[in-house]
Amino acid sequence: MKRLKTFLIYALIIVGFYFFSEFLITVGLSASYEDIVRKDNISQVEIYEAQATLVNGKVKGVIKDSRGNESLTGKYVELDFYSKRDNVVARKYIPIETTDVNTTQEFSTYFEAEDVTSYSIAIVDEKEQGELNIIPEELKNTDILVLTFLTLLIFW
Repeated sequence: MKRLKTFLIYALIIVGFYFFSEFLITVGLSASYEDIVRKDNISQVEIYEAQATLVNGKVKGVIKDSRGNESLTGKYVELDFYSKRDNVVARKYIPIETTDVNTTQEFSTYFEAEDVTSYSIAIVDEKEQGELNIIPEELKNTDILVLTFLTLLIFW
């Protein structure tokens, strides 16, 4: 009975440590992000979250196709990210896939660039050369399983 109590105490310590570390990680990550400033006033793109750390960042928003005569379908939203000295440090293109007028398209993009303090948005017809490497959105479950299997094969 004493051994069972010992195992129960160890299990509770491990579970407590897990929740404590998750709390610290969440608080630490959310405290390191700071809002970045928007430099334009395009009404078709509404940004509800734009934050950056010293080395990366994220932008989330909604594209509204409400121009009337001119459709946004097939165009791109160009995001330019600027440093403190107004130098472009990253550029990202998001394809507009809305097909009807008065529809919306949500987007989320992550970037890896140092010292981003502001950003600007433009709607362009085609991509230009010079789009910098951006962090991939998310790995799918199948990607994770395949990579885990390959890792196990390497170390086995």
